[in-house]
Amino acid sequence: MTIEDALVICDGVSRVFGTGPGAVVAVHGTSCVIAAQARVAVIGPSGSGKSTLLHLLAGLEQPTVGLVSWPGLAPALERAFQIGVVFQSPSLVPALTVEENTALPLVLAGVPDGESRTRAAEALAAVGLDGLAGKLPEDLSGGQGQRVAVARVLAQRPRLVLADEPTGQLDRATGQHLIEVLLATATRIGAALVVSTHDSAVADRLDTHWYMYEGRLYTSTGERILS
Repeated sequence: MTIEDALVICDGVSRVFGTGPGAVVAVHGTSCVIAAQARVAVIGPSGSGKSTLLHLLAGLEQPTVGLVSWPGLAPALERAFQIGVVFQSPSLVPALTVEENTALPLVLAGVPDGESRTRAAEALAAVGLDGLAGKLPEDLSGGQGQRVAVARVLAQRPRLVLADEPTGQLDRATGQHLIEVLLATATRIGAALVVSTHDSAVADRLDTHWYMYEGRLYTSTGERILS
């Protein structure tokens, strides 16, 4: 793999929250590379550092030690629109409809209104929520809200999709469908896909498995990922 193939590089990254005796090391001395069109599952129990790692990859958290770089993505001002993040909770805007929430990143990026609506409608149909486009977030179940959050990222058509426990609020069948949608969409738009999960059925759908335990990242053979 050449440097041009790397979307994100973490080099000796640690993330510490707090100071002194109460400090918590969420990610500890980790180096890794997310290549273009990668399919990576980050597996581990709650509290192992998976969410913090994804936030570092997205640039939402800054490392306490080490460096995160994005050689395969645009400069900082444009990069936000090339990275799509599905958070553990839907994080929908209460005053906006399902369609408007889905189209929001496109509106912020200056995509014309007609195209924004079309892409939002396609993404909602992909996750099975096209019939709820006019509803407000308060009218949705937790699982429906999470699917809207996924649709919002799919409509964005980023080069890197980071999904943090995207099936955690869904039943098994719906969760499997959602992973299929994420994989199919990532393939169609040529995006890399990184999914954090503790569900082996979800992880099995992705090619590469990394494991997190107490903030440390390991390969599928149990080796620390250090370089």
